[in-house]
Amino acid sequence: MVNTLRNRLVKHWGHTEEDATKRVIRFDVQKTDELIHGNWSEESINQYGSENHSEIIKNGLQGLIGDSKVDIIIGGPPCQAYSLCGRAQDPHSMKNDYRNFLFESFVKIVAHFQPELFVFENVPGLLSACPGDTPVRIRIFEAFKNIGYKILEPDNLKSAVYCAADFDTPQVRNRVIIIGVKNGGQYSLDTLYSALTERKSHTRKTVRDAIGDMPKFKPLAIPIKVGRSNVSHELVGNIKVPLHLARYHSPRDVSIFKEWLSTDMNHATNEEKLAYYTKITGIKSNHIKYRALEWDKPSPTVVSHLYKDGLMFIHPDINQLRSISIREAALLQSFPMDYEFLGSGAYCFKMIGNAVPVNFAKNIALAISSVFQK
Repeated sequence: MVNTLRNRLVKHWGHTEEDATKRVIRFDVQKTDELIHGNWSEESINQYGSENHSEIIKNGLQGLIGDSKVDIIIGGPPCQAYSLCGRAQDPHSMKNDYRNFLFESFVKIVAHFQPELFVFENVPGLLSACPGDTPVRIRIFEAFKNIGYKILEPDNLKSAVYCAADFDTPQVRNRVIIIGVKNGGQYSLDTLYSALTERKSHTRKTVRDAIGDMPKFKPLAIPIKVGRSNVSHELVGNIKVPLHLARYHSPRDVSIFKEWLSTDMNHATNEEKLAYYTKITGIKSNHIKYRALEWDKPSPTVVSHLYKDGLMFIHPDINQLRSISIREAALLQSFPMDYEFLGSGAYCFKMIGNAVPVNFAKNIALAISSVFQK
């Protein structure tokens, strides 16, 4: 991800390699003191290479910022520990997962730089997560209160859940947007949340809007081997788009996709979907394994699990019988077509699934900017 972000700064925005390295820093957020002050440990240098030990950032964020004032900090800790899906599959409901407490590192950064406000993005599961038998939403409220910042009361945080589909993104992706303001400062939570709500669009973009014009593929009668790769689909026509490649699917998967789409299994009951999986595999599962996108609706949440398989993201065109490509996943996340992702195919899917949708992030930033300007 670091290399992808730096690459974007250099190739699209015209930054130098040195400046891109300074602006995108690789670090472990748990080593908050190192991040803020530098003096990187030998362990960090071994883990991330010499870049964090270079003259550019050897004194950490404080060295980069110097005497400048920080107006806003935006971030969000990894969400796996708060995810409802993750908690459902963990025998202890992720209560013992250390990632429940990574928000504390974000709090330390806010406490050090004392911005006028901050934005903290995470999954709605945060609102019900309860490690150590104390709800995370209460822990977060108290942590920010203790450093002089106000956020919505814990029981009012449900009102801070926004959907990316309402912000020019062709995807239903609900996220809690926690805005914090400094006590005694000039900004109010009501004004900031109102500015964000006002940016909601009147219509929702669909899967068709996002990927309807992408080059098509068709399944081969018999999969072939190309070099070391198994290939199950071929491009229709000669228009090639970077990172728009059909993943390999076994003949069984292809036949499943055809039956799923032709019988509109998306609208079957959960029991029918589970029974269908048992019928074709002989295996019982408590989790639905297949789902197709629908042309005239936003996509369901694009997830990092795409790096393992795309069975929950079957392309809606019955003539293609495949899951979505890397480029299509990126478009559903509202990344521009020219955005380059660096790394293996699996890593690109993971990176895209973990990202905040571009247009969602843009609208949050513009809402806050409008308040700053006033």
